[in-house]
Amino acid sequence: MPLPRAFYLRSARVVARDLLGCVLVSRRGRVLTAGTIVETEAYLGPEDGASHAAFRPGSHSLFYGAGGVAYVFLNYGAHYCLNAIAGPAGTRGCVLIRALEPLTGLATMARGRGVAPDAPRLASGPGNLTRALAVTLRDNGADLTRGPLTIEPAPEPRRRQIATGPRIGITRSPDLSLRFWLAGNPFVSR
Repeated sequence: MPLPRAFYLRSARVVARDLLGCVLVSRRGRVLTAGTIVETEAYLGPEDGASHAAFRPGSHSLFYGAGGVAYVFLNYGAHYCLNAIAGPAGTRGCVLIRALEPLTGLATMARGRGVAPDAPRLASGPGNLTRALAVTLRDNGADLTRGPLTIEPAPEPRRRQIATGPRIGITRSPDLSLRFWLAGNPFVSR
């Protein structure tokens, strides 16, 4: 059962922390791939220089919509990034899903990435994650509470400590501690 819309109608910072341990599921026809979310980054509104709400006007229609919708964009013309819009309609924020611990469909993920199913970075890093789960621009605007791309509650309570630090690979607002990950998890991106 996917997370309800109410889960996403909170601040991006809170949603980013609470997504850790939840399961991202991709259903493509008869193909099912899934993994536990082990790393996220929160992006805020225009006050956050790294947020698309601050410098990418084309993203505003999603950023100002209600939470629980996928925001997918092509990063540097090289790879897709999957975000979950957070907050009630009229506010701005999203959560970048940075890394998964693969659970289901490892062979399919590996084919999508062109690596072995036991590759340590199978779905680690935003571009590897989207390639592994076949997420593309067609998923932009998808409802994460129903449909082929959903996020389900954590199957068990988190047992690991949550670590916090600055986001990775950005030049704007680099000092904000808006990256969250499960401490000690080997699938966190590097």
